[in-house]
Amino acid sequence: MRNHSAITTFTVLGLTNDPQLQILVFIYLFITYMLSVIGNLTIIYLILVDSHLKTAMYFFLQNFSFIEITFTTACVPQYLHIISSGDRTITVKACFTQIFFIVLFGAAEFFLLAIMSYDRYVAICKPLQYVTVMNNRVCRILILCCWVSGLLIILPFLNLSLHLEFCDSVIDHFYCDASPILKNSCSDTWFIEQVVIVCALVTFIMTLVCVVLSYMYIIRMTLQFPSAQQRKKAFSTCSSHMIVVSVTYGSYIFIYIKPSAKDEVAINKAVSLLATSVAPLLNPFIYTLRNKQVKQSFNDILRRFAFLSKKE
Repeated sequence: MRNHSAITTFTVLGLTNDPQLQILVFIYLFITYMLSVIGNLTIIYLILVDSHLKTAMYFFLQNFSFIEITFTTACVPQYLHIISSGDRTITVKACFTQIFFIVLFGAAEFFLLAIMSYDRYVAICKPLQYVTVMNNRVCRILILCCWVSGLLIILPFLNLSLHLEFCDSVIDHFYCDASPILKNSCSDTWFIEQVVIVCALVTFIMTLVCVVLSYMYIIRMTLQFPSAQQRKKAFSTCSSHMIVVSVTYGSYIFIYIKPSAKDEVAINKAVSLLATSVAPLLNPFIYTLRNKQVKQSFNDILRRFAFLSKKE
């Protein structure tokens, strides 16, 4: 019989064992991570310094950029360290800590996307009431609700999992995830698995329903506008958010709609890689390239820096 209590570390298999591919993966993840952090920090900075970007929409966008930074930071640097050091081991405590932050930031992101959809609904369907409804106090309460919801999603799993005994130490992923950890357990994990499924479904379905309902009302209202110019303007204010929603929900639909057992791990790794590296990188570009006010603010900052550098 194995001594279950002896297992205090896990071995993270990562994306590949090929040394040459590992170098390519390291370069790819490092570049996408740095660009993602720089891009999202740029959005946060622009919204902080530009007085024209002080509406609820940009307040939520600023918080969304912050969540994107924290989410990708919870996943990517640990794996970059594994590749660079060659040490694939991670302590059980560190693994659960990583899960805590990944789920917290991931769940908060879903709830924030739902709130951003509601914000667009109020802006387009009730424009005269927008400033009153989406005032500073309401916006702060909604952001707080995002973080509390994220905590409520992760805490049941953590509370049930911290006392598990483990028979195996292999994590077939590039970061700690609930599914491979539960597979390593000697204990009966049926109830914990059901809790994970329920929490994931509640988060996914509740936020998706909010997003879909908001955009149904937005589309219905927009089609009633008399001029094509008004309709185009309404859709353009929502287009960036709709793209981000499609990328985010599409990624997780691929993860949780299970393929064959043979392909499941490989597909989950690939989609998780996109969700943790590509999506946080694309979002700043989506919002800056498709939003005139953010683009204008960015150009103004560049001109200001160029002017200051010439004076020096």
